[in-house]
Amino acid sequence: MNLYHLGYNVQTPPPRWKHWIVSCLCWTKVMGTFNSSSDKPFFLVGFSDWPHLELVFFVIISIFYSLTLFGNTSIIALSRLDLRLQTPMYFFLSHLSFLDLCYTTSTVPQLLINLRGLDRTISYGRCVAQLLIFLALASTECVLLGVMAFDRYSAVCHPLHYTTIMHPQLCQALAISSWVVGLVNSLIQTGLMMAMPLCGHRLNHFFCEMPIFLKLACEETKRTEVKMFVARTIILVFPAALILGSYAHIARAVLKVKSTAGRRKAFGTCGSHILVVSLFYGSAIYTYLQPTHTYSESTGKFVALFYTIITPMLNPLIYTLRNKDVKGALWKMLGRGTGSE
Repeated sequence: MNLYHLGYNVQTPPPRWKHWIVSCLCWTKVMGTFNSSSDKPFFLVGFSDWPHLELVFFVIISIFYSLTLFGNTSIIALSRLDLRLQTPMYFFLSHLSFLDLCYTTSTVPQLLINLRGLDRTISYGRCVAQLLIFLALASTECVLLGVMAFDRYSAVCHPLHYTTIMHPQLCQALAISSWVVGLVNSLIQTGLMMAMPLCGHRLNHFFCEMPIFLKLACEETKRTEVKMFVARTIILVFPAALILGSYAHIARAVLKVKSTAGRRKAFGTCGSHILVVSLFYGSAIYTYLQPTHTYSESTGKFVALFYTIITPMLNPLIYTLRNKDVKGALWKMLGRGTGSE
């Protein structure tokens, strides 16, 4: 492809800039094409099909959102302030908490406004931004959960070499890689989605999510769907396989431990991670790895509540409820606050 194919009459740039400029112009073309067919705002149906439940949902989701903000903010603060929590496990957990804060904030405020019936519309620009941000954060969490499984595998299966394996430079590299992979996947998915012309502006969901857009596509989308499905499979299946492999080795190593207390402690630490992974991946795989024609919009809305609201709210509780280090750090911080008064 050259620039003349895109309708731009310019001279051929130096080779090192050519591919960059072509990519930018291609993206601009796609944006312009999609924008031209999406002048109207989208209408988010939300849970308006069940008006008698909207007030109940508003109260419950408001409480869950408040707990999510408090719990995840507390973990981030504790992992930064307490020296005992400055370990690889809590380093990754603080990244997960920050992800969950952004993750829920990208969807829940819009849902609460929708539930009160104040405004059920969302502009094209806000909808695309929400889709891009949500996919980036969700994809990053998929990779990060795999990284956390590897961290637990190293701690349980190679305890003597744990500090050597999970050194600070590797932890930083794994965290940055998770964010980069998540962003790249989101750009690919959103770019492919934006290239599709849409028929209609009624989204039977409470936020702008990929399967709903695929339902609105005007033309045959099989080739594009296959590309998107491959990208989704990579971002979901590879980390899930890493998690399953890590915990298979962990289970085998723990069963060799003679001490009952040691086995209980190891299973307790890793069991919480398995529960988080099951909730998150189970609902995500149901939504993103099924064919578009079998996707149920009504069921999809309720399933989406698990990975947008319930899992981010449970993460702090699951990881810290029986953790003595976190409890000690929390009481220490509260004691300081009381003493300073």
